[in-house]
Amino acid sequence: MKAGHRCLLFHCILLSVTFLCHGNNVFFNDNSNLILPGSYNIPWMAGIEDFRILSSITIPGSHDSMALYGGPEVKCQALSLRDQLRAGIRFLDLKVFGLGDTLYVMHGVMFQRSTLKDVLATVRTFLSEFRSEAVLIRVQPESFEKSTVNQMVQSLIGNDQHVWVNSGMPNMGQVRGKIVFLQKSTFTLGIPLIDTGRKGSNEVSDVKNKDNRIIKQLNQATIACGGDNVVLTYTSGTGFGTFWGMFLTPKGVAEKVNPWLNQYLRQFYPNQPRPCFGVIAMDFPGFDLIQTVINLNWW
Repeated sequence: MKAGHRCLLFHCILLSVTFLCHGNNVFFNDNSNLILPGSYNIPWMAGIEDFRILSSITIPGSHDSMALYGGPEVKCQALSLRDQLRAGIRFLDLKVFGLGDTLYVMHGVMFQRSTLKDVLATVRTFLSEFRSEAVLIRVQPESFEKSTVNQMVQSLIGNDQHVWVNSGMPNMGQVRGKIVFLQKSTFTLGIPLIDTGRKGSNEVSDVKNKDNRIIKQLNQATIACGGDNVVLTYTSGTGFGTFWGMFLTPKGVAEKVNPWLNQYLRQFYPNQPRPCFGVIAMDFPGFDLIQTVINLNWW
């Protein structure tokens, strides 16, 4: 083989390996540069009827939405918050640590270079551009004085009429253009939340077992959909903390789970109407997986 041909072959192989290693398939994405397809519909909630209650809608979300820093053990997302919203994500999962008068967004002990004030500003900017949308936010206090987080969040939002903090279940028409808080445990602002996961649900030593666990959780979600609570299922996981899965990072789990999840959800497309699954919160979701979740809403 001539040197020029060998060089060309080498570059082709290198490009192929790079493409595969970066997981740039349509269901998993670890590329931080958002390139939306020309036909991508950012304001997808515009197609949801005003009368439909929020708990009856299937919503794509991100787990540990701001976890972009701290290495493979910590990182759960590739896209910035702004780009996640533009890609279709409508549920944000935030762990916060209160220090002084500031709520810092964390993942474990790792500061994620953002405060809750920053997050709310980004979401407000997005909603001012796309007024048909609503963004659900779960706040999980990580500080020692967890009870003070409610007061700090309330102080941040003030009397903003574009933030939903009531416990009653609204319909889509009532929350367009608004941030919707979800309450659970020590955080008591917003709509009550049901989490289908149990203690240890995020621990993965075998991905197949994780798939089966997600099926059970989604079955629970279907039963609970349309009620007085928003129902949430996390598809994320990590092998850290387990013996057999100690090398499974959140990214490694998502690379395997996301294509499977897309195939699992697609089987419901012939259904009329399609089942409701509530919020599905994912690590490293690709555009097509997000669209698969969204399209469950179209009967």
